[in-house]
Amino acid sequence: MQTSDLLERCYPGRRAELKRSILSQALACFNAQGIEATTIEMIRAACQTSVGAIYHHFGNKEGLVAALFFTALDDQATLREGYLAQAKTTQEGVYALVHSYVDWVDSQPDWARFQFHARFAVTKGPLKDELVARNKARNRQLMEWLAEPGRGAELLRVPAELMPSLIIGQAESYCRAWLSGRVLSSPKRYREVLAEAAWRSLGSD
Repeated sequence: MQTSDLLERCYPGRRAELKRSILSQALACFNAQGIEATTIEMIRAACQTSVGAIYHHFGNKEGLVAALFFTALDDQATLREGYLAQAKTTQEGVYALVHSYVDWVDSQPDWARFQFHARFAVTKGPLKDELVARNKARNRQLMEWLAEPGRGAELLRVPAELMPSLIIGQAESYCRAWLSGRVLSSPKRYREVLAEAAWRSLGSD
């Protein structure tokens, strides 16, 4: 249900029905078999379509992996922007970033698990430049938010390229452990602790 809800948000309408079906089944195959072991034929059989339809929409397996990865990023970004829009202070902004990240992983574990596994493949694949551009745009959005009057003065000493790691790094580490089964408690249980840890890691009281 979580997978279909996310795909409906990112690819709405009846015309995108086949694309949603391919992406949904591809996600399931990649998570079950691993990205390397999954073939286009496996995905074709799972969604009961033709190889031609898959290639028409996504080009090849690398394009399908990237499409899933970027879909996850887009959905994450939508949630993050909504949370950040409600923040009025720098601290609230940092908390919003951590809360949105944790809440997205908690609500979309299959997508988050795939995202962690696929990141390396996308960074080395034909769409690596698009990933770099998206990451730069995301970081730029954060810096623009902090640059608005009344915000961000506490963080001026923190290098811009380091800031995302300081804010999200601890939450990401715990989310990875949860998704792999190394810890049992949902990251949402610790969202306040993780947000406070992020705020303190920036040298703030």
